[in-house]
Amino acid sequence: MSAYQKETVLSVKHWTDSLFSFTATRDPGFRFQNGQFAMIGLEVEGRPLVRAYSMASANHEDSLEFFSIKVNDGPLTSRLQKIKEGDIILVGRKATGTLITGNLIPGKRLLLLSTGTGIAPFASLIKDPDVYESYETIILAHGCRQVSELAYGERLVEKLRADELFGPLLADKLIYYPTVTREPFRNRGRISDLIESGQLFNDFGIPVLDRETDRVMLCGSPGMLEELRAMFTGRGFVEGNHSEPGHFVIEKAFVER
Repeated sequence: MSAYQKETVLSVKHWTDSLFSFTATRDPGFRFQNGQFAMIGLEVEGRPLVRAYSMASANHEDSLEFFSIKVNDGPLTSRLQKIKEGDIILVGRKATGTLITGNLIPGKRLLLLSTGTGIAPFASLIKDPDVYESYETIILAHGCRQVSELAYGERLVEKLRADELFGPLLADKLIYYPTVTREPFRNRGRISDLIESGQLFNDFGIPVLDRETDRVMLCGSPGMLEELRAMFTGRGFVEGNHSEPGHFVIEKAFVER
């Protein structure tokens, strides 16, 4: 258990029957880069039961935030979805992950492409002032099946737009693009199709995808990651990692159980 810090749950919000978020205390010694994840979970029968979760909070915030799916028969989330204020969770002492700006070649526009709870690391990144210094435009695309599943991201962007520090930055630089696949909504379709057709860009009157200027981060379902990786590599984009920065990076470790 020495690899984990015990933290206290500060708040829990259930967004839908299948999605919830929660905040917890943060040990002053816990350091991470925006976009990274840690192993978090619960102590069960004296042993840690943990999964990878991206920090949805920024590294300058005093508390930690996580955004999770609920799986009723999932080993961890069947228990984690029942936590309440005052409960204890485990947080790994070491953060890691590929969704950091240092793994990308410098560019002008940053595309943050997510589905479901894959928006969590981007919640951290769009609260990072350095990201707005590094890029002229940030596009946050969030794909879900139903409109109700967009609520976490919509509230996140709404709060940031109203923030004294981030409001002016977002007004000039952040494009938020929520889309759904199974219900009527102003934006319909899978992110891959919206990029391929150019609709995502045409809706805002901005240039379509360009390897010379665009840098991309991907976090979502395995199918989405596979499809978009094929799309970007097919267009000459090179995948980056800790050893060599590239045009796009992928996070495969977000929790699904």
